[in-house]
Amino acid sequence: MTGSASASGQYAIGGELQVTRLGFGTMQLAGNAVWGEPADRDEALRTLRRLPELGVDFIDTADAYGPFITEDLIHEALYPYDGIVVATKVGHLRWAEDDPIPWPAVGRPEYLRSAARMCLRRLGGDAIDLLQLHRVDTKVPMEEQFGALKELQDEGVVRHLGLSNVTVDHIKAASEVFNVATVQNIYNVERRDQEVFDHCEREGIAYVPWFPLNDGNLAKPDGVTAAVAAAHDATPAQVALAWLLQQSPSMLPIPGTSTVAHLEENVAAADLTLTDAELAQLDAEGGPPET
Repeated sequence: MTGSASASGQYAIGGELQVTRLGFGTMQLAGNAVWGEPADRDEALRTLRRLPELGVDFIDTADAYGPFITEDLIHEALYPYDGIVVATKVGHLRWAEDDPIPWPAVGRPEYLRSAARMCLRRLGGDAIDLLQLHRVDTKVPMEEQFGALKELQDEGVVRHLGLSNVTVDHIKAASEVFNVATVQNIYNVERRDQEVFDHCEREGIAYVPWFPLNDGNLAKPDGVTAAVAAAHDATPAQVALAWLLQQSPSMLPIPGTSTVAHLEENVAAADLTLTDAELAQLDAEGGPPET
């Protein structure tokens, strides 16, 4: 029997947007190198439409994915959403699949305001549920970037605001301007970015880990999760996701895929409970926290 993401529990983003903790990331729905249309558009749409059937109601995307492709796919597959929370990100540009600088940060306020409105146009609806700054642009004063996001919130274009690829100092600075509902940084069994995760835990900020499977390395049969997986008749990927879910009730993993079969496998991780000994084993094998 296929599991349900509902077993992962619930969390209220910004104290308001109630979501199932095990969500879905859409980066892998775009084409090669996150550029262009998916290799199998029909399967990508089937994967998105399977989400609510599996209890997944939190979807993360970005205007840079494709660019624009994943937002269009989400709208085509799921609009008007019916209880699904869609988070998107602005602040990155894409030039070409093989560009030597494929992800330049752009934080000019006029650009962020325009990009957010275009996200809303593609996704549809009255407002963006959660808008995250994809990356702080070092060429633009932080307060101008954060101020532009707050203006969008005040104007009703977005409901809640978050950050991505940030430091603790970034979070503290943004918190002076708006309520930081989420932080989306890298985090997995290898415990990179531990300092930011700990800060979010203390401040009651939801942590949305990208690369929860370390670009697939934690799903390999010889990886650090393999022995624990064998004990549970589970996959290494499921163990890596279960580890994340047991780190904190405010941890919202967003594993991504472009196929229904892989989606169903990931969702089954919500039913997996690791023992304290197994958690300690994974902590030890994953290496010391990176701060």
